[in-house]
Amino acid sequence: MTKLTLGAHPYMLGFEQLERLLERSAKSGNEGYPPFNIEQTSDTSYRITLAVAGFAENDMSVTVEDRQLVIRGRQNDDMSERVFLHRGIAGRQFQRSFVLADGVEVGAAIMENGLLHIDLTRATPETVVQTIKINKTRA
Repeated sequence: MTKLTLGAHPYMLGFEQLERLLERSAKSGNEGYPPFNIEQTSDTSYRITLAVAGFAENDMSVTVEDRQLVIRGRQNDDMSERVFLHRGIAGRQFQRSFVLADGVEVGAAIMENGLLHIDLTRATPETVVQTIKINKTRA
């Protein structure tokens, strides 16, 4: 039995990139840190919230690279004079990536009570009807 992939399906022309994107997302070993939520705030907007306790605004960067939202965090090493009896709050560096669909734009990034909120909006596509003229072939 032959496995039919998304890109090889006869009615799915031009979706090879989507299949590669799904494979890339499945291979990225997300370790689960920092934890995050994704919520739909309206029909055309979303909010990603990351729990980044212990990180300051200066310790993080939010960038869009090749249609991927990339959030990086690295704390400054000012812990040399501190002595911890127990350290349960993770302070390790992280990188969390989210693939953005065409038309999704990144808005504001807001830090509030140890949570980093990133707002996204999706542009509503206009419906375009294109009529193709059929030409006669000459014999």
